[in-house]
Amino acid sequence: MLIYLIGYMGCGKTTAGKRLAEKLGYQFVDLDNVIEEVEKRTISQIFEQDGQDAFRLIEQREVHHTFNLSNSVISTGGGAPCFFDNMEQMNKHGKSVYIQLSPKTLTNRLISQKDDRPIIADKTNKELLAFIESALNDRELFYTKATAIVNGIGLNAERILKKIS
Repeated sequence: MLIYLIGYMGCGKTTAGKRLAEKLGYQFVDLDNVIEEVEKRTISQIFEQDGQDAFRLIEQREVHHTFNLSNSVISTGGGAPCFFDNMEQMNKHGKSVYIQLSPKTLTNRLISQKDDRPIIADKTNKELLAFIESALNDRELFYTKATAIVNGIGLNAERILKKIS
C-alpha cells in the first residue's frame, strides 16, 4: 500500500511519515529529498534557476514515479497536491492523509524554521501568518480531497492508521 502525507509546510509530514513507516515496516520517502537527489540541487535552487513551473513538472514526474513503489509512506511537498492531477493520482494509487493545522499553529511552528525555508525567510511573524492564511485558503480545496483528514496536534501513527483503515 502507498500512503501519501499531504499538508502545508511545517504540519509534520516528515516526522509523522517516518514514525508511520517504521510502525508498518514500510519504506519512507520524502518527495522533496528525492527531487533534490535526482536533480542534484536544492528545491530553492530549482525555483531560483528554473522557476516554479519547471519545479512543478519535476515534482509531478516524481509523484508519478512513486506509483511503482509498494509498501511506502510518502511525504509530499506542501504544494504537490495542488498541481496537475497529482491529488487524483495519489488517491488512485494509494491513500492520502491531510495533516491539518490552523494557520496560527503553522506560524508558530515555522517561526523558528524561517532560515531553512527561503519562501518565508524574509517575512515578519505577522506577514508569515497572512501568507499561510492565504496559501491555505488556496490549497484547502485540494487538501480536503484526501482519503483522510487528521488533526496535526499530537499526531501519532496509530491515529493515522485508524483514519485510513
